[in-house]
Amino acid sequence: MSENFLDATGLKCPIPVLRARKAMKPLAIGEILEIHATDPSAELDFKNFCETTGHELISFEEQADDILVMKIKKMT
Repeated sequence: MSENFLDATGLKCPIPVLRARKAMKPLAIGEILEIHATDPSAELDFKNFCETTGHELISFEEQADDILVMKIKKMT
């Protein structure tokens, strides 16, 4: 598991994105934040988050138990 990790499982929109925004702030450009979420709208929410902030959604996958795993690269 990444050291830059956010567990947003069990949280509903917009909380996962708000917590991700806060978690991204101290990261250096190029670092990656791994986020685990269970909100079904997380994929769209994080795509929109990346489009509006300039960060890069580098991966999105569904794992067991409906866990959505996203990796976001800090670009700005």
